[in-house]
Amino acid sequence: MTQHESIQADAYPIDAELRDDGTGGPELAWLARSYGDSPRALVFRNPSSDWRLFVVTLPLASRLSLMANPVFAQLTRAWGLNVRFVGVDRDGLAYDFRALLSDRTLALLVELLARRESGETPGEAPDGSRGERTLDVLFEALAREMLTVLERRHEDWHRHLARELRLEPALAGNLFDHGGRYPDFLAALRGALRKGLIEVEFYGRALRSIDLREAAVDARIAALIESSLDPVSLAKLARTGAGRHLGCYNWLRIEPARAAHRAHMLASLPAFADFFADSLLAPEHSASAGFDLKPLAARSQSAHSLHWAGVLRRAIDAGQDRAAIEAIAQRFAVGDNVIRRIWRERPAALGQPPTWHLAQVLRRLHALGERDWPATETAWRTLLAQAVPAEAL
Repeated sequence: MTQHESIQADAYPIDAELRDDGTGGPELAWLARSYGDSPRALVFRNPSSDWRLFVVTLPLASRLSLMANPVFAQLTRAWGLNVRFVGVDRDGLAYDFRALLSDRTLALLVELLARRESGETPGEAPDGSRGERTLDVLFEALAREMLTVLERRHEDWHRHLARELRLEPALAGNLFDHGGRYPDFLAALRGALRKGLIEVEFYGRALRSIDLREAAVDARIAALIESSLDPVSLAKLARTGAGRHLGCYNWLRIEPARAAHRAHMLASLPAFADFFADSLLAPEHSASAGFDLKPLAARSQSAHSLHWAGVLRRAIDAGQDRAAIEAIAQRFAVGDNVIRRIWRERPAALGQPPTWHLAQVLRRLHALGERDWPATETAWRTLLAQAVPAEAL
């Protein structure tokens, strides 16, 4: 039987003041109540024999009364852009199913969240169990809908392997989008400050409480996901220094017999983590992945890129470091010495840029002389900023 739960934000002493109409006005008080009472994530443990875990992270649904109306379907779609659906299958592979959140799924989610908020659940008993039963209805309906969608798209599961998601909140590409989680509440806080309804000190305390409770929520969600992943692959990933990168985890986990060579390459070139996950994870399916704008923009689906990705994959899995370095250099059209120097020095300030950005950085490094490479963190940040093409600004 599916075990399910919702993850809520912790309560803080400032909540009573935020929910008081006399503090910042009725709008801020209502949004504060919505912020505190809304679930941050829905968790499904063992939803079926194929899946260990489903986690659906939710932004603050402060406009449920409008979104529940079919006339405002566009609001639902905009809200759904910040919903994340992560699954872990029975083999311990992590998936990012956000692309499978259809209009029907989002509409069902909004309807049930609205019913939960208003308490309009059929069969309600006057014993205070209304919220629990409403949430049970929400979980069961969502579980059935998501399992139905996944069953219909069974042949496409490999296309949704998590490649970019990270479990570190502070890094780009992370699972936790704070800006999209509660924009209305933050806007109301700023508006109350501008109007002089609240003091700067109170505003600071409110922001601090938000940071603390959201950090706690993020930690709980990350711990839930990690508890369902393969511990051996997680240990190998931790030793590489690439961080909690689900794409790299999948790359190690999908073929355990080759994980040692892949972990060695990842530890030697942690800055290439996104590239390895993008280009080398499930490569046998890349040619049939259909139209996808992101790889086209990154030029990762060109004949040149696919050829050298294949050469690189074979070199890494064979444990041939020299051949792997040469393949990476050919893939990015730079000199071998550029890759060798990054391998040797492993500059922490380089970080882990996405593939499209990494290509620009490598070309700039290739154009520089040996003595002109960045020597400080500030110089690296400058080079990274200059390597962003105008089209991305």
